[in-house]
Amino acid sequence: MVECPREACYWPDTTCNEGYLDHSKCPVLKADSAPKHENRPAPDAVAMPWSGGVLGLADLGFVAGRSKPIVLAIIGPQNAGKTTLLAAWYLLLGRGFRPDDDLRFSGSCSLAGWEVVASPLRWEPGSIPPTFPPHTSSRSARIPGLLHLAFKQRSDCRRDYVMTDAPGEWFRKWAVNRETPEADGARWAAEHADAFLLVADREALAGREKGAARTGIQLLTRRLASDLRDRPVALVWTKSDTSIPEDVENAVRSTVLKAIPSAAEFTVSIKPDSAGTDTGQGLLDLLRWALNVRRPTARLPVPTGDNLDPLFMFGAR
Repeated sequence: MVECPREACYWPDTTCNEGYLDHSKCPVLKADSAPKHENRPAPDAVAMPWSGGVLGLADLGFVAGRSKPIVLAIIGPQNAGKTTLLAAWYLLLGRGFRPDDDLRFSGSCSLAGWEVVASPLRWEPGSIPPTFPPHTSSRSARIPGLLHLAFKQRSDCRRDYVMTDAPGEWFRKWAVNRETPEADGARWAAEHADAFLLVADREALAGREKGAARTGIQLLTRRLASDLRDRPVALVWTKSDTSIPEDVENAVRSTVLKAIPSAAEFTVSIKPDSAGTDTGQGLLDLLRWALNVRRPTARLPVPTGDNLDPLFMFGAR
């Protein structure tokens, strides 16, 4: 599949920047690079304004039309399990698990994108067993893939969430040099996120390259702390079924808590826990924390005087 030649369009990684659901009709894309659709919509069919795939910046307007969504940035090194974490959440929600009794799943504008991420983890008929999702592409000039989820409270108040699916190479380069052009996607996530999930890969910290893995997470922590602006952070130990040296674990934890004292800590794994439950280890607890992220609210000063005019009742600064 040939990539779109337009500089500002990142199809097939995101939806078409011109809004074409049938890419063969895009005047910019070459005819031989357009995907072939066997089931074309009827000429009088009403096309939805999104394709259901991973969202790009042009698609965020459809999600943010009602209210600004909560952006959750999942950052960490390559092969740390960031995409697998997203896939596990999606599969648990699809099976009816609810991280919060007050919230229920209420839709998504990126269901096709979620299916692409989660399908490798499913058991399918045949001889191919489940596997981990493929490595996230780090193609240059691309923003993070954005996956959307919506939830409703019992009061019918709806909350929208957008979660980033970005390659670890971006964050490694961003940690070393904040201004490098190869870290544009990481800078976007750091600028727009409402909360961060900082992923520490226990498997890498237990392997032959544990020194490099420890240095990488420490550099990333310091970079994140410098751009944090008091936003919530969760330190997420992935692959928690893997044992690591105690001094390595303490060194990583102390680095994170020293730079970000308010950071919460979670350990997760897709493998069953000791009780044999089929919800993995810590996945729902982490999702509950993520779904309860709130933006700081504006606080008005105490009204002064007897003037009831809103322009004057709060006084002057």
